[in-house]
Amino acid sequence: MQEACRFGIEVNFLTGRYVATSHDDRRQSEWPPHPARLFSALVATWADADEPSQDERDTLEWLEAQGPPGIATEAEANPRTVVSHFVPVNDTAIVSRTWQERRAEQVERARKSLRDALADSGGETTRQVQRIQTRLSKQRDVGAQVSSPGNTPTDTAQKLFPERREKRERRFPSMTIAGIPRVTFVWDRNLPDKVHDILDGLLARLTRLGHSSSLVSCRVVRATPAVNLSPSRAGVTRLRHVRPGQLAELERRFAQHQGISPRVLPYTDVGYSQAGSGRDSAEETPNTAGDWIVFEFLPDSRAFPVYRTVEVATTLRSAIFSYADDLIPAGLSGHTPDGTPLSAPHVAFLPLPFAGYARGDGRLLGIAISVPDDVDEASRRALYLAIGKWEGVAKDGVLRLFQGKQGELRMRRLRGPVSLESLRHSAWSRPAKRWVSVTPIALPRHPGRLRGGAAAARDRAWKSADAAVRAAVGHVGLPEPSRVEVGLSPLLVGSRAVSAYPPFNQRGRNGVSVRRQLVHAVVTFDRPVRGPLMLGSGRFVGLGLMRPVDVREETPSGEDSDRG
Repeated sequence: MQEACRFGIEVNFLTGRYVATSHDDRRQSEWPPHPARLFSALVATWADADEPSQDERDTLEWLEAQGPPGIATEAEANPRTVVSHFVPVNDTAIVSRTWQERRAEQVERARKSLRDALADSGGETTRQVQRIQTRLSKQRDVGAQVSSPGNTPTDTAQKLFPERREKRERRFPSMTIAGIPRVTFVWDRNLPDKVHDILDGLLARLTRLGHSSSLVSCRVVRATPAVNLSPSRAGVTRLRHVRPGQLAELERRFAQHQGISPRVLPYTDVGYSQAGSGRDSAEETPNTAGDWIVFEFLPDSRAFPVYRTVEVATTLRSAIFSYADDLIPAGLSGHTPDGTPLSAPHVAFLPLPFAGYARGDGRLLGIAISVPDDVDEASRRALYLAIGKWEGVAKDGVLRLFQGKQGELRMRRLRGPVSLESLRHSAWSRPAKRWVSVTPIALPRHPGRLRGGAAAARDRAWKSADAAVRAAVGHVGLPEPSRVEVGLSPLLVGSRAVSAYPPFNQRGRNGVSVRRQLVHAVVTFDRPVRGPLMLGSGRFVGLGLMRPVDVREETPSGEDSDRG
């Protein structure tokens, strides 16, 4: 019997769209499809047969034990603008609104408890997690209340008729897939021929993934593409997966809800990171590269210009620290226990402006928390728990940053696909030879007077600034650039001159506050560099944010193009 040491499940989206709602935010689409969703779809396909096959059941139990797969997406997916639809509700008008609101509060509390428990357990389904999941299922089960309405008022009972039915708001988020509409789940495992044939036959009967309009064609493949998302304990992207015993658990839960009562999909939370296997061997990567946690500023929030970058970043940093434990790991704080600045890469806070496009106006559209690949797991865990605690006390998931007299920033964490180009990780990380500063670089050492004074002194200062930028490039682990151009004026549409920024003071290793010289720069390399790339002493609070510009950038199309 021949076996393949690597196999994949290829999912082709026949309409070029994937319609599935994010499990923890009804306003957002799920992308990429979670492995747990694929497995559940396979189980439903198997159970839908007139006589479910024992061989197929054995194959599903084999698949659930193979561990989380890598994921290869061969095209970029763009979220469709979500429009509210008002549709008739089921027969819930006989239940009092007060009871519904009280039950909704109980469900929300249980959901938050479940998120906290999963974060504490690292995604493991512990007994505490199981107890909370059971409590959540009970809170969502309204069957008893609906079947025993008691003395229903006449006007309330009339609402059961179609023409009198109350309508509620619903959203149907979806993804439009550009290019080849395909996703492949890849396992580095041996695939016996018998399992291949049975699994391929089961996949041939799978017709949808997600919503009923999300039509798919699936098959087993042995020639697999390079993955761009790989399982990682330290990964920022969190996807739902399964573990051994998932099929039995799904059967047990179906016996309880019978497809009628509300239910919660059992799953294991798995971290994913951008995989390096898809990178060109000629590409360089700075030690600042890694995953992002992105927050979008809400449209009704106060608009802040790009030169307020440091203020916004430090406010978010303080807010995160206020929800962290007393002992903040060095990889998160950026300082050793004795207060010395950490020399190794650590978590950075990066406000993201609308800049680099024809209509870029320099507004801050959101902020990313950058987690470099080398950050230790304790620091990552402390960050995730702090964000979870903050969201746990926030109303409707809206987080607020108070900027004193400047007003309030209202934002929401983006868990699914990102619609605004300027908030996408790919906009700042794609490989390029030429990188341009969006926010000015804070030089690690003062070059001297760049304006005024004798011409010879100015010339020495500019040469020193050039050398300081080159040193900043080397400090993040990149090779010597082939060319550096330094200036004080903005180099991209939406960026601002150095003079627009407040003075940037930084405490040195001796505890003395030092004012850093700010400059804009164009840095050119002989070989492509993959970002995100931040340079200089202020790179952990949003300064020195570089944008790749090798490829001509068009203004984003669609309704959100004016917002980047």
